[in-house]
Amino acid sequence: MDVNPTHGPLYIGDIEIRWLQGGFFHLDGGTMFGPVPKVLWQRRYAVDNDNLIPMCNDPLLVRTGDMNVLIDTGIGNKLNEKLRAIYKVTSSWDVPAQLIAAGLTRHDIDLVLLTHCDFDHAGGILMLTEEGEKELTFPEALHIIHKREWEDVKNPNSRAESTYLPENFDLLETSGRLELVEGETTLCPGITVFHSGGHTRGHQVVEIQSLESTAIHLGDLCPTHAHLNPLWVMAYDNFPLDVIARKEEYLKKYREKDSWFTFYHDPFVRACKLAADGTLTKTW
Repeated sequence: MDVNPTHGPLYIGDIEIRWLQGGFFHLDGGTMFGPVPKVLWQRRYAVDNDNLIPMCNDPLLVRTGDMNVLIDTGIGNKLNEKLRAIYKVTSSWDVPAQLIAAGLTRHDIDLVLLTHCDFDHAGGILMLTEEGEKELTFPEALHIIHKREWEDVKNPNSRAESTYLPENFDLLETSGRLELVEGETTLCPGITVFHSGGHTRGHQVVEIQSLESTAIHLGDLCPTHAHLNPLWVMAYDNFPLDVIARKEEYLKKYREKDSWFTFYHDPFVRACKLAADGTLTKTW
């Protein structure tokens, strides 16, 4: 498989999905696959001699015809050199320019859906301008975060302090552009969020539906195609048994609908469909 496959948009009925360049880094493979032995996961996912695996952080631009929606925001342009070195960042966040290439600007985004608030998903909420000032990247957008997730952003435990970075949220809180949701919420025709928990306490997933077609974005419940096995969880998952239960539920439900499963972190497979035995029948 090629890293960062290039395709045109994926269509879910009348809804268009594009992946934007949100930054590329490398993470420890053992951490990403948790209890799964390396002899198994390395058959499914490339790894280098330092046990590092390639990971993108690419937001999904979802265009419904009436709304321009972004699912997660990439790593942003605020990471200091220490963090860039720790995470082996090799390709920078380029979402504003990617939007321009798609015929939009960052002011045209109507909704930003956060699956959760780890820095690699929420880092692009705020950006540094050329003058070094910090501002909302998408100033016209309503930012959708689950209420439990926001509670943990504001009062992180010792495990979360290093990933819920305050510099990603301070201006958002006072901007009037933050909306907290709970449970199942339809945000606009064709786009619904569901609380899942699992990876974090307030993690949520996104359903995209148009005409007779459906896609499900499982966020970090399923960061790559190699995590489609419900038992393959990450050491990063705060509640791994909940991740397993939610994946078993969602994989069965959406596989039976012949849905697309979309990914945020996977540089090899952007989206796929599944057979009853869990094998990939189509990839994007």
